[in-house]
Formats: sequence, C-alpha cells, structure tokens
Amino acid sequence: MKLTKEFTSLEKSAVKLTVTVAKKDVQDAYNTTIAKYVKNAQIPGFRKGHVPANVLERKYGDSIKADAISEIIDASLNEVFEKETENRPLPYQQPVMDKMPELDISKDLTYTVTYDVFPKVTVSDLSGITVKEPQVEISDKDIENELKALQERNAIVVDKKVEEPAAKGDIVTVDYEEENGEKRNGYVFTLGNDEDTYGIEKEVTGMKKGESKDFEKDSKKIKVSVKAIKVRDLPKLDDDFAQDVSEKFKTLDDLKKDITRNMEVAKNRRISEVKSQSLLEQLVEKNKFDIPSSMLAAELDGRWRMMAQQFQTSVEQLEKMITSAGQTKEAMLKEWTGDSEKMLKSRIIVDSLIRSRNISVTPEEIEEQYKKIAEDGGISVEEVKKHYEDPRSKEYLIDDTKEQKLYNELYKEIKVSKGDKVTFADLFANK
Repeated sequence: MKLTKEFTSLEKSAVKLTVTVAKKDVQDAYNTTIAKYVKNAQIPGFRKGHVPANVLERKYGDSIKADAISEIIDASLNEVFEKETENRPLPYQQPVMDKMPELDISKDLTYTVTYDVFPKVTVSDLSGITVKEPQVEISDKDIENELKALQERNAIVVDKKVEEPAAKGDIVTVDYEEENGEKRNGYVFTLGNDEDTYGIEKEVTGMKKGESKDFEKDSKKIKVSVKAIKVRDLPKLDDDFAQDVSEKFKTLDDLKKDITRNMEVAKNRRISEVKSQSLLEQLVEKNKFDIPSSMLAAELDGRWRMMAQQFQTSVEQLEKMITSAGQTKEAMLKEWTGDSEKMLKSRIIVDSLIRSRNISVTPEEIEEQYKKIAEDGGISVEEVKKHYEDPRSKEYLIDDTKEQKLYNELYKEIKVSKGDKVTFADLFANK
C-alpha cells in the first residue's frame, strides 16, 4: 500500500497520526469490497453472485463505502505500526479517530487518529543525587518480637467462653445488615487489627456471643449480630515448639538462629529497596515528563482489581463494601493517583536507563542469582531452579537482575553515604 504518514506530538505523551493513502489503493480497496458484495449478495431477480455492481451501489452504497473505508484504515494502520518503533500505540487504548473520512475513489484518502505512546525520557544528569544507607542492627528484642509473631501464627484458635465479651485480639464472626442496603452474613475480622471493612469494631467490642445491636452510623441504620467469638491459645516457647514449626529444627536455639538469618536477609533486602527508592525519587524529580492518561487509568484499574482479589470478592462487590464504609471508588482512585504516577515514572526511567546503557545479563550471572536466592532462602539451588522453570518467572528474574546491575552502576556515579541508625522495626515501618 502506498501511503504517507505524519506524527505530531501532543501533551501527556500522546501523538496525532495523519495518514494519506494513495488514490490507486483507495480504488483497489473499494473494488475488493464491491467484489465481496457481488459474491454474497442475494437480491430477488438475480442469481447469487451475479448481481450487477451498479445495482448493489444504488442499494447498499453507504454500507459499501463504510466497509471500504474500514478496510483501508485497518490495513494502513497495520502497515504503519508494523514498521514503526518510536510511535507505536500503547496497548491500554485503541487509536481514536475524531472524524471519519469521506470516501472518494477519485482522490487520495486522508484520516487522522490520536493515541498514547510510551513516554520518551533521556536520563543523563546525575549531579546532586545523594543516597543515604540506613544503619541497622538486629537486637535481641527484634528476635523476641519475631518469635512472638511466630508463636501467634502457630496458636490454636478456640471458642471464647460464652460469658466473656469480645475484646481486642479476638476473632469475631458477625452478621451485618443495613436498613434497605448492604447485608453480609458470616463476616469475620479480628478486633484491633485494622481488618474491619465496615467500621463497626467499636460497636462490636464488648458484645457477647448471641447478642445483637442496632445503631446508626453515617446516617445509616445498622444491625450487627455476634455469631462467634474466638481467641488464640498461644503455644509454649520451647524445643517442642521449634520442632513443630519445622522438622529441620531440633531446639529452640536452632529456630532462633534461623530467625536471625532470615532477618538479616530481610534487612539487607529492605536497605536495598530504601536506597533504590531514594535514587528513583530523585531521578523522577530531575527528569520531568507526563504519564499517558491511558497508562495511568490501566494502573489504577489494576490496583482496584488487586484489592478485590485481596478481599476475595468481585470488583462490583468491592465498590459496594467501600460505599458502605462511607467512601467512594472515585475518591480512592484519586487518592492513589499520586503514588501511581510516581511508580510508573520510576519504572519508565529504569526501563530507559537499562536500554540506553545496554544492560544485559549472562547465563553465568543468572546461575549466581540462583545460588544467592538458595543461600538467602535456606534451600537448595535445584529447588530454586525448579521454581524458575516457568518462562514468566525466569523472565522476571532476568529483569530483576538487570535492574540490580543498573543500580550498582548508578551507585558508583552518585554519592552514597551512611544514613541514620534505625531499628529493625522502623526500617519496615513505612514500607
């Protein structure tokens, strides 16, 4: 197909594409469309496949032109994008045509579409960037806290005595009902753990099994009925407990050593995250560019769907739950927008730097990654390799390795200094 194309940059990483298709190709496309109509048309007085073209044009002229235009646009766009590298449309949004062109087979056909493209950003200035590395030591108290958490995870859940009211830490099951609104039976949450979607923790605290309560919240009449109250029976911290946690532990001391090793791995990983986040925040600040609207919308939609999965519900039901709690989906998406934009900009900058610096990984480097993952996880290299047999998992590992290589390069080109001393808990507090 003979055509010309012209790209015009717009705001927020969008482009306008103007395509002109040569007259001969327009004529050929129209004739091909007419031929299809002739082959398939069934009109009284004519045998199938023998209806004269001029008869079809009089009867179906507008439809024939619309089909021909559609074929021309689809074919020409496919040809443009097949050869185009810099101005390919993002997958989140189809190109939009402001005005459908008119078909005149005696002339060239010109049309215009707009769409979003991947943002173009060139990172070259690293001056003034300083990354501080937190100084963290794992204390005996940190290990005790981890043991306590492990103890709670291995606790046996038992029914609370009927005469005892619900208190912080208890697991309650309630039936929830709004007058002329949301209704949910068997709703389970832990008091004091910020798990309460409906905001009824205050009212449920102090109630006993079998009790019901009517109250008003946000101008809505609500009824809750407590169906069950359960408590966690904590196991004793001794060698038997360690053996129950895993067969690889013989004593409580073995368990403590393993906890310490895991905490060291977590600490180093978190420090690495803190450093890279600081670096990316500064790179985003130094390199201004806009996120395409369709890319941001897709990211927000993904976060919403992930939230629904976490609550083990549908996106429609999630919106009802959020509304019952006095919020709206629109307000939550707006609240997420700032962080989502920063995250997308960080990913784009990383991708740009990896490509501009031609960062790649060798099979030998992936083998080293297998060994490190095995060492950090306390498992065998064979187990690690088995996990990464899946192509998508392997690709994720390759991308992560490239990213780590990028950071190591950048840390040599910027200032990295010792940061403040922080506790292990505080290191993860704002994660």
